[in-house]
Amino acid sequence: MTVNPQTETPRDRHLRRLRRQIDALERRLPVARSSLRSVVDGRLRYVRIPVALMLVAGGFLGFLPVLGFWMIPLGLLLLSLDLPRLRPWVSSSLVRLRRWAQLRLRSWAGRRP
Repeated sequence: MTVNPQTETPRDRHLRRLRRQIDALERRLPVARSSLRSVVDGRLRYVRIPVALMLVAGGFLGFLPVLGFWMIPLGLLLLSLDLPRLRPWVSSSLVRLRRWAQLRLRSWAGRRP
């Protein structure tokens, strides 16, 4: 897909970056590929928004059993698919998280005998 930089808006650029990060997650976690594809698909928007809001709200109750703070980033990721103002923040956070994970995996691989 070629993109004309003169007609591309920042909104389009952030959406493409977010999609690239989700594709990278799919490649890294092949087990979750079908689940991620169905969630990212635009047809589930009316289900995705309430689920994302419930995840964020449940994440603030992360001190309780079963609920956890892991729910906040997941809810924000789902919301960023529908809310363009969240996309730059979420996509840059995904990039930083992936880089951090790669560094950790490399350091752990170096420690093994």
